[in-house]
Amino acid sequence: MVIDSAAIQCFVAVVDTNSITKAALQVCRTQSAVSQQIAKLEGILNKPLFFRGKPLVLTQDGEIFLSYARKILALHHEVRDRFKEPELEGEIRFGLPEDFASVYLSEVLIEFSRIHPRVFLNIECDLTLNLFERFKRGDFDLVLVKMNRPEDFPNGVDIFSEKLEWVGQKNIAETAEKPLPLVLSPKPCVYRSRAINALEAAGISWRSVFSSPSYAGTIAAVKAGLGITALPRAMIPANLNVLTRPWLPALSDTHTCLLKHEKGGAALQSFEKFVLDKLAQKH
Repeated sequence: MVIDSAAIQCFVAVVDTNSITKAALQVCRTQSAVSQQIAKLEGILNKPLFFRGKPLVLTQDGEIFLSYARKILALHHEVRDRFKEPELEGEIRFGLPEDFASVYLSEVLIEFSRIHPRVFLNIECDLTLNLFERFKRGDFDLVLVKMNRPEDFPNGVDIFSEKLEWVGQKNIAETAEKPLPLVLSPKPCVYRSRAINALEAAGISWRSVFSSPSYAGTIAAVKAGLGITALPRAMIPANLNVLTRPWLPALSDTHTCLLKHEKGGAALQSFEKFVLDKLAQKH
């Protein structure tokens, strides 16, 4: 069984964009060529990857193949980058929220440094609005930021959306009769503003019992039962609970965006692609 990378690339692009038209633009092919590549894959695997008659819904075999496809593409990019001539070199100034570094990208950054030992990664963690202001001043070449809406940063690459949940110990938020104890990051923080705005719109009183810019500090305080917090689903530890009290207001989705200055060399372009590929695998 031989599967070429072009067919896999088309398949992943269709899944990620949920559109053959958008996938064709992404891989620089015609729509009919993308459709032919999908049909080719299904023929090689002898399995349907999408349900017929339903718009781009993966079959069970399609879901299984997707995980392999992402790994194959990631390895393909890694080999290409590792043996690219001339070898990448230079300095990349990268800013990101601390929770992203802890949950998503710690292993990614180590892996990139291993593949490109002559690229120096200068990494700093900060709150989103601080990162954005420093990006505008030229302190960073690339930043990952959280935002309320994709249009907040119109020149950025919208990577993914995440649902925010109330998180805490089961018995910490039984009623809304007293000020709700909150564990939040200090201003300016997207999760903080979402939580407070939702509570105030619902007429629920609250009080801050613990404030930390650190993801680890926030999780420790919530585990200790000091209060509840708001986190994306992907960042909720297994030993903490999603609180589904009917009186707790729903929290809107947040979006993650990548910002890059237009003037960037080969090292920056490769690093951007590497980060985007790894984040796509985790979502």
